Amino acid sequence: MKQTLTKLMLLLMLTIGTQQAHAQFGSLVNKAKIATKKAIRQESKSLTKEATKAVRNAGAKSTEYTYGDHVYTMKGTFSINRYDSNAAGTVTFTHVPSDYEEFETVYNEFLGTTPHGTAAMMPMAMEIYARNPEEGLRCIKLINWPTNVNSVVSQLQSKLKAVQAGDSYGQRYLPAAVLKGATPANGYTPIRPYTVTMNASVNKHQDLQFTGNGRVMYLYIMGKGWDTEQRSVEIVKSPDSETFQVFNCPALYTGCKQIQGTWGGLD
Repeated sequence: MKQTLTKLMLLLMLTIGTQQAHAQFGSLVNKAKIATKKAIRQESKSLTKEATKAVRNAGAKSTEYTYGDHVYTMKGTFSINRYDSNAAGTVTFTHVPSDYEEFETVYNEFLGTTPHGTAAMMPMAMEIYARNPEEGLRCIKLINWPTNVNSVVSQLQSKLKAVQAGDSYGQRYLPAAVLKGATPANGYTPIRPYTVTMNASVNKHQDLQFTGNGRVMYLYIMGKGWDTEQRSVEIVKSPDSETFQVFNCPALYTGCKQIQGTWGGLD
């Protein structure tokens, strides 16, 4: 721009005289400044519109996370800041996390950053616990509010002992009962990739002083393993945390309908 204007000034001086050239040159500079400002404003408006649109749609867009050959996706419109009776969420995963390291990474970097992603990790933690109680306990402690850990673990310990004793009370297939496509009639065989679907609860958010001014929100995980398919889960977030935690979830470890046939397990 500067070089172009300089060339124009020299041309004007050669053709119409120095004084007049300076006057016309000044006019050209002013026009150039005005044109530049207009272009910047237009570009700014365009970028602002794009950014605003992206923010508005962010909650509804699907995102993906890969750990090795395991793929996780997440989409949803749940917000800890506001109650929406129409909020919904979906989380898919190709495999149950192989160990605590994978579980922790997926939680901190991806699923734990949303209410629905955190809720969907409870069935994963339950399955890991059934495979390896030591690893599973670490997973449960990671994603649960401290006061909820003992309740979850005591119930899972009881069920695991029943499984080992061959008692049907144990319901080894319980973690699969909330996965899409799994029913008692088909041996709790879910569709692939494994999918957890969630809807808003009728209960609105609550602010809790004892959580450090944190807030609890409620959602339903949908599952065909019970007559009442809505499995209530409470999710909490404290102001100083980047991730969410499960505040309460007895509906997830309440016994489901007895299986018809043989359970094939989860990958």
